[in-house]
Amino acid sequence: MREINHFIGGASVAGHSGRFGDVFNPNTGEVQARVQLAGLRGVEMAVEAAAKAQPEWAATNPQRRARVMFEFKRLVEANMSELAELLSSEHGKVIADSKGDIQRGLEVIEFSCGIPHALKGEYTEGAGPGIDVYSMRQPLGVVAGITPFNFPAMIPMWMFGVAIAVGNTFILKPSERDPSVPVRLAELMMEAGAPAGVLNVLHGDKVVVDAILEHPDIKAVSFVGSSDIAHYVYVKGAEAGKRVQAMGGAKNHGIILPDADMDQVVKDLSGAAFGSAGERCMALPVAVAVGKKTADDLRERMVAEIETLKVGVSTDTSAQYGPVVSAAHRQRISDYIEMGKAEGAELVVDGRGFALQGFEKGFFIGPSLFDHVKPEMKTYQEEIFGPVLQLVRADSFEEALALPSKHQYGNGVAIYTQNGRAARDFAARVNVGMVGINVPIPVPVAYHTFGGWKRSAFGDTNQHGMEGVKFWTKVKTVTARWPDSSLESHSDSSFVIPTMQ
Repeated sequence: MREINHFIGGASVAGHSGRFGDVFNPNTGEVQARVQLAGLRGVEMAVEAAAKAQPEWAATNPQRRARVMFEFKRLVEANMSELAELLSSEHGKVIADSKGDIQRGLEVIEFSCGIPHALKGEYTEGAGPGIDVYSMRQPLGVVAGITPFNFPAMIPMWMFGVAIAVGNTFILKPSERDPSVPVRLAELMMEAGAPAGVLNVLHGDKVVVDAILEHPDIKAVSFVGSSDIAHYVYVKGAEAGKRVQAMGGAKNHGIILPDADMDQVVKDLSGAAFGSAGERCMALPVAVAVGKKTADDLRERMVAEIETLKVGVSTDTSAQYGPVVSAAHRQRISDYIEMGKAEGAELVVDGRGFALQGFEKGFFIGPSLFDHVKPEMKTYQEEIFGPVLQLVRADSFEEALALPSKHQYGNGVAIYTQNGRAARDFAARVNVGMVGINVPIPVPVAYHTFGGWKRSAFGDTNQHGMEGVKFWTKVKTVTARWPDSSLESHSDSSFVIPTMQ
């Protein structure tokens, strides 16, 4: 059986812990590989490799680091089909979705190619008598990223793209459920010209996570995962003196006003709620319809739309989505559906009975639709992370606005309307970090920044864009004076700050 090793110091490295994890093919339910799970020795090896490479990499001028990023981008694009097939075989998402996963990561790599401009500091001439003040952004050193299973290409590139471009060296701890693409990305980074040790991939579980959070030579950690673990990572990392950004869960709402283009709403909800089997932190699993007529119309249309959806294997080009990542996750989704029924929501479409002929052991689950979901229900309050759409009925704009604003999560929200004033008011007032106006999944482009509010994010700095540059660097400010010794007298001591003279 294929074994997936760590990638440390520019080479494939076997583990020493003797522990392994199974890597499944979600389409068939079969174990296709096993991945090494590191122990403390593996973490030390990765840190040593990264620490050895970091001074020279930081001293490499930004233009040359940018050239490595340009070449990495070219190599990823040249290997797009291979990477997408590998990603789909371990995650389960359809090939087109896997290519989108990779492409969204590449957009941050494109931003990182412009890192010389992003690293420019500030300069003030004549801040005092003959005194100039300027600032510079410098890398932190060895940094790390801990990434989830649902975007095994995009989220690692969101993290290491900017972190490496500014001069850090990076240790990536990807999900052990779909670890092959992160390793392949590290190989391509070396092929692009990055020195050995600049990007390391270390597989593992909580043992590795805790070791990363506690290691004194790792200066910053970026995390994406569930909110409970995000909070744990933030607290433990901060206690260890690290800079930490930890992105958590979500329960994104789509607000549908009576004047919305319902044809667009139905198509957008279908893709945003059920695409990638709902395994997205920016999925849209809650539809809030304002008014009974709007809700009844949406329900009828969504039922008809669901009947047209095709669930298939990852390589089926006609399928809208494939299996979920594991049998355990499929069971978790099924349990939430049963819970929703028990709480009193109306299960309009039940996807639990779905089975794909010839792939009965695959981790498939069909799309489900609930109506009459109430805010006090646990299934509304928590993240299901599966192909389940919940319809909540609101009587007014204010009631609809309050639902995402009061929810424990605040990642993303969307509003559908043709009324510009209502959309503007909603965007300004809603207590959520990312807002879409007639856009179902408002993930910002790479040169803006990604980050939610409330229990969707812990830490003060968002991912990628200039916020990413700030997170992965520290500012040094220099106050300089070059006196002319032939003209200036130093006979008197000065007890005043020089810039105030």
